[in-house]
Amino acid sequence: AGLRRPERRYEWLAGRLAVKHGVLAHGRRHGHRTGRTRDIRVGAVAHGLRAGRPVVNAPVDVGLSHSGDFAVAVCGPRPVGVDLEHERRMPPLLAGMLTAGDHRVAAHADPDRRRLATMPLPLRWACKEAVLKHYGFGLRVDPREVALHTWHQDHGFTWRPGPGLLRHAPSAGHTRPHGWARRIDGYFLALVWT
Repeated sequence: AGLRRPERRYEWLAGRLAVKHGVLAHGRRHGHRTGRTRDIRVGAVAHGLRAGRPVVNAPVDVGLSHSGDFAVAVCGPRPVGVDLEHERRMPPLLAGMLTAGDHRVAAHADPDRRRLATMPLPLRWACKEAVLKHYGFGLRVDPREVALHTWHQDHGFTWRPGPGLLRHAPSAGHTRPHGWARRIDGYFLALVWT
């Protein structure tokens, strides 16, 4: 990796190590023969709408996110998405995009819809990005294409795809992956899996 700043290189290395350990842990948990971290090759999709999506030389799907001093990776037999955000002030334009429709949600009869209006802005962002990463796009698809719908007491969340997301991932209209989102020690973590 041609990363000039040392901190970016450390983030890159931490992410690769997190992915490798996740792949090995998944293999052990499911009774597969596992090797060492150096046996796991981590790469990325090179071209197209999914360019940058992490891939490994194992029969699993992986997801990766960095924020602050942490890198987090997820691994599973089917598509996964993860995003980690640290506590920060959202720029007004982004905050407006993340709170659009809150007045309708706050007045809704469903308590899980009302609870969504209390979700911190960095967690909303993490949810949207985790959904887009689940489909392999990351921010190559507009985050407004993910409409958050509910946030449950158990931290599960639901969402609806917009027409732009459906154009690139028609399956998003048929099967909704699971979503989970929570604030943890000043960080905001969202996971999406099928």
